[in-house]
Amino acid sequence: MFGQDRDKLRQMYCQAWQRHRQGQALEPLQAQIVAVVERHPEYQPLLEHPERALGRDYLPELGETNPFLHMGMHLAIQEQVGTDRPAGMRELYQQAAATGADMHGLDHRLMECLAEMFWQAQRDGRPPDEQQYLHCVRRRLRGVD
Repeated sequence: MFGQDRDKLRQMYCQAWQRHRQGQALEPLQAQIVAVVERHPEYQPLLEHPERALGRDYLPELGETNPFLHMGMHLAIQEQVGTDRPAGMRELYQQAAATGADMHGLDHRLMECLAEMFWQAQRDGRPPDEQQYLHCVRRRLRGVD
């Protein structure tokens, strides 16, 4: 959607949050973003001041979490469930929801699988392994990891 322009992507988060705070109508993607932001009040002040968000690097080696990466991974999990890709993801997620699990916490556990899958693919110079990812998801849903 925005290619490699991280500031345009970050601006989209800020604009969605601003529209929400002003009571304006939201596009479907904006509504998804707002739902994620609402579950992360620690990121709301950042989104209310785009000048703090744009152009900033978040350095994990300094213990910094990139809020946009974090929120984007929440959206990725939602997209996987919505499209059932990889195949079986929707059923696994719905089974977890049926148990009354804390879905926000579940998303965080699944995001660890997602990050691991992308890290391994990048490290090995190959496409992401969906089957290995689903194996990790199943283990996380069972509480093994």
